[in-house]
Amino acid sequence: MSKPEAMTLAGAAPAMDRPQLSGRDLRRALGSVMIGNWFELFDFIIYGYFAAQIGKAMFPAADPLTSVLASFATYGVGFVMRPVGAIVIGSYGDRYGRKAALVLTMLIMAAATAMTGLIPSYAAIGVAAPLALVACRLLQGFATGGEWGGATAFLVEFAPPGRRGFFGSLQQLSTSLAIVSAIGLALLLNLILSEADLQAWGWRIPFLLGFLVAPLGFWLRAHVAETPAYMSEARAHEVPRAPLREAFVHHSGAIARVLGVTTIWTIGSYIFTTFLATHATQTLGAPAPVVLTGTLAGAIVNIATIPLFGWLSDKVGRKPLLILSALGCLVLAWPLFALVSAYPGLWTVLAVTATGGVLTGIFSGAAPAFLCELLPTRVRYTAMSAGYNAAVMLFGGFAPFISTLLVRETGYAAAPGFYVMAGAALTLVTLLTLRYEPDRYFQDA
Repeated sequence: MSKPEAMTLAGAAPAMDRPQLSGRDLRRALGSVMIGNWFELFDFIIYGYFAAQIGKAMFPAADPLTSVLASFATYGVGFVMRPVGAIVIGSYGDRYGRKAALVLTMLIMAAATAMTGLIPSYAAIGVAAPLALVACRLLQGFATGGEWGGATAFLVEFAPPGRRGFFGSLQQLSTSLAIVSAIGLALLLNLILSEADLQAWGWRIPFLLGFLVAPLGFWLRAHVAETPAYMSEARAHEVPRAPLREAFVHHSGAIARVLGVTTIWTIGSYIFTTFLATHATQTLGAPAPVVLTGTLAGAIVNIATIPLFGWLSDKVGRKPLLILSALGCLVLAWPLFALVSAYPGLWTVLAVTATGGVLTGIFSGAAPAFLCELLPTRVRYTAMSAGYNAAVMLFGGFAPFISTLLVRETGYAAAPGFYVMAGAALTLVTLLTLRYEPDRYFQDA
């Protein structure tokens, strides 16, 4: 093992001769990642807002709740592939560069999204319909698993000195913009289409529209520069030959901490947005346009919160903000769900989603840079992707399914609040026991 490699594995940051980047370079880097990330997350998230229609088209059943459960189970299947995509594409990105990996994720997502919108219904082709849908969700999950870690590492490694928090928050900002776009399009289609048309063919529109953005995202990513941090590693011959093995042998503790930190983040994000919209309409009986309007307003609150707390994390530190967010989820989750269960309407949905939007927005602002700072550049993509996507698979992807099952088995409409509380407790324990050195792997401070 070479001396520089030994120093890196021991924890010291390699010396970086950081190049001076022009404003044009930074704008192109930001644009390529944010637009591409928006495209991929929109295509992955939109499924949740049409779960009821997809369930009826692909999983016909006498009990509507059973169809929704089957649809949410398929939604969760996509998350099973996220850790696989994380380690395969993450390893590729640590070996050959963030840019090459992010181009690959976009191509896979574009193909899977187009196919999802074109699958015939169960009535037309029988069991082949749900099987094809599951295959598309697996491909989407594979691509998304490689997207998140690459986009986050790319932005944080491009960040000027003292601005890692703000730049990292832009990744989550594009994710929240994807959520708002998904909610907005779902609301529009619910307003302009009849229930019969929405069920027959309207649910396919978002998947086909999302696919149309792919060429722009591909062009931007194909013409962007590699990150300065990765280029420094490449010039110093520090690119690992086996990043997956190195990540799990030398940084398994950091991967576990990434998983623990991410737990409430992924649960809160999917419960307060994707799950709540279907829960309020299918279980609580609230009108879909009312619920989507409230959910959209809450998502806009989340968008306003994310960059603010990303910027603030550069000023006051990231760990205190993450603890504040997790503690808020622990204390407020059950009261919020009890409120919306007792009074399902626009104002209560807005109150719940806005509060959830602030709590998850605080986390989304500070967490991307925080997670990057736990890992060295040479295995950052692989290790961070593995820990983050394992948490998303275990706790977030099946959160709508688990929450729906809790409601059905307990008969208590506010039961999902307890699931959020459990995730918050796990994250708090991780944060309070975690040793955090923000500049250990960065020399820009």
